[in-house]
Amino acid sequence: SRIPWLGIHTHGGTVAGRMLIPLLPTRIGPKRFRQVIDGLMRSGNAFFVEKNGRVLLMAENIRENAAPLARFKRAERERSGAKRLQRGQEIPIAVLVRRVDLKRRLDLAAGVQRALPALARAIQRELDDMLR
Repeated sequence: SRIPWLGIHTHGGTVAGRMLIPLLPTRIGPKRFRQVIDGLMRSGNAFFVEKNGRVLLMAENIRENAAPLARFKRAERERSGAKRLQRGQEIPIAVLVRRVDLKRRLDLAAGVQRALPALARAIQRELDDMLR
């Protein structure tokens, strides 16, 4: 396949390497997440902490980082139930993992098998129309 990640979703497997998984209820794109992490690291505001056997990337709630931290602060308020976060409070950004085990998600062969009869009918219909 020309899609490099398709095999892991059709067969399942393990992705190894140090990866940061964002602690957000919704998805964040990889480019935007990389920008947020780079900005926090450059400002010297991001640091790693080990809690309960997990390595977390934390950032301090300061005015300079208010914009990049906005969605992470919202997620922390939802998790903790607080109405507002204090200045200087540590906010969890991501969890560092060594590997991720992915289950099989897509059955590409079965999807193609289901679509083949309809495709054959459509081709036959087009050929019949051309021959008339």
